[in-house]
Amino acid sequence: MADKRRKSVSFNALVRMFLRDYNIPTKKDVDRLMARMDQLEQLIRTMALENRSPTASKGGGGRKNGSGGITASDVVVEVIAQFPEGVSLSDIQNRTGFGEKKLRNIIYRLNKDGRIDRVRRGFYIVSEEGD
Repeated sequence: MADKRRKSVSFNALVRMFLRDYNIPTKKDVDRLMARMDQLEQLIRTMALENRSPTASKGGGGRKNGSGGITASDVVVEVIAQFPEGVSLSDIQNRTGFGEKKLRNIIYRLNKDGRIDRVRRGFYIVSEEGD
C-alpha cells in the first residue's frame, strides 16, 4: 500500500482553531469592543449635556425655532464656557461626540457670529461680548 501523507497543519491555524473552539476573544475582537464602547461613551456624554440644559426638551428637533430645543451650537458654547482659559478643538470633539466636519462648521459659524473667539489655531474661548 502507498503511504498517504497528511498535510501538516500550521501552528497559526491550530491556535486560531483553539481560540475559536474555546470562545477566547482575540485582539481584533477586543479592539472592536473598545471602539464600540468609545462610541457609546460619546453618546452618553452628548445625552448628558442635552439633559443638563434647562431648555432641553424631550421631543426631537434640536432647533431653537420656538420648540424650546437646544442646538448643536449651544452645546458647543456650553463646553467652551466650561474652560475660561480656552479649550482645544479635540477636547470639544471628545466632550460633545460630534464629528470633525460638523464641529468645524459649528466653530466657524460661532466665530463668525462673535459668540466665541479664537485664541490661536484650534483653541477657543467664549467671547466677552457674546455672553
